[in-house]
Amino acid sequence: MKKMIPLSAVLAMTLMLSSCKTTQKSIDQANKEITQENSKKKSKFKDYDKVITKDALTDDGLFKTHQVGQDYFYEIPNRLLDTDMLWVTRIAQIPSNLGGGYMNAGSKTNQQVVSWERFQNKILLKVKSYSEVALDTTAAINSSVKVNNYEPTMYAFDIMAFDADSTATVIEVTKFLSTDVPSISGLSPRLRKLYKVRGLDKDRSFINSVKSFPENIEVKQDVTFTASEPPSNGSLGSISMQVNQSMILLPKEPMQPRLYDPRVGFFTVNQIDYSSTALKADKKTYIRRWRLEPKDPEAYARGELVEPVKPIIYYLDPGTPESLKEYIKQGIEDWQKPFETAGFKNAIIARDAPTLKEDPEFSPEDIRYSVVRYVASTTRNAVGPSVSDPRSGEIIESDIIWYHNHLRSYRNRYLLETGAANPSARTLDTESEEIGEMMRQVIAHEVGHALGFPHNMAASYAYDVEDYRNGDFTQKNGIAASLMDYARYNYIAQPGDENIRFVRQMGPYDHYATNWGYRVIPNTSSPEQETTVLNGWIMEKAGDPNYKFGRQSSRFDPQSQTEAIGNNPIKASTYGIKNLKYVAQNLPEWTSEQTNNYDDLQELYGELLGVYSRYVGHVVTNVGGVYEDLKKPTQAGT
Repeated sequence: MKKMIPLSAVLAMTLMLSSCKTTQKSIDQANKEITQENSKKKSKFKDYDKVITKDALTDDGLFKTHQVGQDYFYEIPNRLLDTDMLWVTRIAQIPSNLGGGYMNAGSKTNQQVVSWERFQNKILLKVKSYSEVALDTTAAINSSVKVNNYEPTMYAFDIMAFDADSTATVIEVTKFLSTDVPSISGLSPRLRKLYKVRGLDKDRSFINSVKSFPENIEVKQDVTFTASEPPSNGSLGSISMQVNQSMILLPKEPMQPRLYDPRVGFFTVNQIDYSSTALKADKKTYIRRWRLEPKDPEAYARGELVEPVKPIIYYLDPGTPESLKEYIKQGIEDWQKPFETAGFKNAIIARDAPTLKEDPEFSPEDIRYSVVRYVASTTRNAVGPSVSDPRSGEIIESDIIWYHNHLRSYRNRYLLETGAANPSARTLDTESEEIGEMMRQVIAHEVGHALGFPHNMAASYAYDVEDYRNGDFTQKNGIAASLMDYARYNYIAQPGDENIRFVRQMGPYDHYATNWGYRVIPNTSSPEQETTVLNGWIMEKAGDPNYKFGRQSSRFDPQSQTEAIGNNPIKASTYGIKNLKYVAQNLPEWTSEQTNNYDDLQELYGELLGVYSRYVGHVVTNVGGVYEDLKKPTQAGT
């Protein structure tokens, strides 16, 4: 017989159980909150909105960049981790005399391939090398290449936070961009030693700006170093400069490289391929060139001139004198004709830099822009450096550097080397059109370097000495078969010779080399598949001196001499010295008697001795010299 429980007891038990459930629920909630709190305490990461606050100044591009007060943050998309980027360090503003005159605003101090990689709670900025690789990434030896070429870490960043959906990682870059990191410094170890630099003055160094664009990030740093012997403003005991850091995303698929052939002149990049089937680590050398791809491949294949998908564009420095812009643009676009030989029209274009109103973001240091930099400096020179992808040789960007006083060098040499046969050169006030033509050709020469072409010292040996006295020949052919020769003026023409061209110009070799390096070869998917066609183009011109390449390093070769012209150095120098004697006799009349001072005459006498020495040197090289003709084993002859 069951024992009945009183109703009052049932009610009491129900209330107790209900109370227990409520209590347990409260305990569970409390435990959850404690767990979450403990988890937060243990985590090194902060909430996104605690790091990137509502008053942050955000710039969206390759990475989102944030400025919060005086601090800077990068928000790196996870999809861009372990991705190749090119980091280029260059000077944006420079003190006078730094580097002895051959450094300037726009000078590059370093370039390197980097990638951002996560390791535990850090993001590592790794420096990558492509000098030793396994081009077949599936080959077993690829793992050996990696472990025997460990990539150094430039900097390690603590992860600060993640975005809302954990697809991007936030790091602070303030310290990195405000301290003296050697690999991205504007001062080399040599300059630090020269000027007795003690270190970076943190109180006078700061981040000027951080800007993010779709494919690149541009940072400007104002830095001041303490130095015992600075190049200028010695009483301050310091060196102040502005440095620009560019980081640009490299193409996911590198451009198909083109294998180098020493019979055609190109700057190069090298790789050691350990996955090669050769019984050695196989050295691969690729030419450096811009990526030119036809907009209409079918029309291009039919032999029609086609515009490239992305032309090469050069902007003129905003500081370029108005009187010179026309000639600089002509020098750039003179290369359109050789590119037409390679099947491209409008492949290279010159433009004025946009005004502040047109594009407030434009900067000559921005790696998206190639610029002809006009440098206010007493240095007499011009150079054409470029930045390239080490994986393929693709030129990404280049700056042509023109130093202001370089025009004086050309005026002086024009007077000394052509004055005997060229009445218009017999003055210190050379006509602006003639100065402009000289500048045009020098700019075109430097652009040639930026397109990948080194000096071709054999190009002036292609022409017979007597042809330099023939007006029709010189007007048509200039003074060398290539603009890339170091042939400045026609010093052979004699008084009385008529209709002579005295200044260099584009030649047949420039068309030939541009076609060889830039013409797209259809139906090829590897550099090796191109070699039969490339060799065929060389063999078509073999034996013709107009298409011979002479290395600058071959100074023992009478055919490849700096600033020599003509195929007979003895005969050419005899003509040149005869002209110099005429000029020396008349130099006072053309200079000091016009100015009533000896400054210019003294300068020109010094340079005349240098010219005389060069002419004699061209002859001396024939004594014990060696003719160098670069050939494949299938070609006949030495």
